[in-house]
Amino acid sequence: MAKMKVLEKIKRFSEQRRAMRELSALDDHVLRDLGISRSHIPFAVKGARGN
Repeated sequence: MAKMKVLEKIKRFSEQRRAMRELSALDDHVLRDLGISRSHIPFAVKGARGN
């Protein structure tokens, strides 16, 4: 059971890192079109609670 939790957390972390990397690669104009600023990328990916 605990092993599955660890694997789920690793998978979620990996997906979040990939999403942040992809969003960070976009230019500011595209980010504005998406409704987020560069400084808000972590919040957009992880949510308000940092999950």
